[in-house]
Amino acid sequence: MTINWRGLLQRHGLILAFGLFLAGVALGNDAFLTPGNILDVLRQVSITGLIALGVTFVVVTGRLDLSVGSMLTLLTVIVVDQHNTLGSGLAILCTLLAGLAIGAWNGLLVGYLGFNALIVTLAMLSLLNGVTLWYSGGSNVNVVGADQSWFGVFGRGSVAGIPVPVILFLGSAGAASFLLRRTVFGRSVYAVGGNQVTSVFSGIDARLTVFCAYLLSGLATALAAVVMGSRVMGAQNTIGQGYELTVLAGIILGGTSLMGGSGSIWRTVIGIAMLGFIQNGLLLMGFPYYVQWLVTWAIIIAAVWIDLAAKRGKVFA
Repeated sequence: MTINWRGLLQRHGLILAFGLFLAGVALGNDAFLTPGNILDVLRQVSITGLIALGVTFVVVTGRLDLSVGSMLTLLTVIVVDQHNTLGSGLAILCTLLAGLAIGAWNGLLVGYLGFNALIVTLAMLSLLNGVTLWYSGGSNVNVVGADQSWFGVFGRGSVAGIPVPVILFLGSAGAASFLLRRTVFGRSVYAVGGNQVTSVFSGIDARLTVFCAYLLSGLATALAAVVMGSRVMGAQNTIGQGYELTVLAGIILGGTSLMGGSGSIWRTVIGIAMLGFIQNGLLLMGFPYYVQWLVTWAIIIAAVWIDLAAKRGKVFA
């Protein structure tokens, strides 16, 4: 039997390279693949992962959401500030509703009015940065009476030795996977991303599907903001800066095509985890922090190149 090495590298090249990276770091550092470090990495990527779950729906429809970093900042400020005013439960509810509202606005502009997703979400990024500074008055906010509040359980708690953020991340991934793979809505998401014109003639409401995808992106980011606020017990006006890049890198690394129509929630989970272990491994090997950003750039370029090569059937244009 002949092995198609080119096809194998196109489909699994990054995963094979990641496996070699894991083996190399593990040989040089005994602590890298210990259960404690693995749980620490999963805890660290849980916030990015929660956001990525929602954005995966958007990307599968063939759109982008570059506003999630600024959205995370604003929603984290809201949940912490409202915790001090309304208490934990109502603060979380307000944050989830705010995330849905922002997602609905993005979905309205992109799904129903047909605006370009890149332009809309870039503009939303700028708008949310301004709203955050206006809302907070340019000051950081902190949870008052943090020691007496149960709010900290979402970011700092654990169940049977497993961090609560990891449980929320993986539990949400299971629910998102079921929604994308096993429901009529999920099949509509794939259809719209594969060919929107054909999906419309098949009786699918493409505008509503895109709208709901952005709703899920807003809701997932709101949940991530709750975990972020709970972990830090405070919020800075730049706390979500750069998250949109990391989220997109993880989604692409997991194999979801930027052209839409293909992708998987669990592959997104794998992509986000891969980024986390790469960053953790670089730190354990003594590389400075900025190297993580350089590696993230290289990963995005490589993943997009592999995706385009798979679509064209050749490595070079």
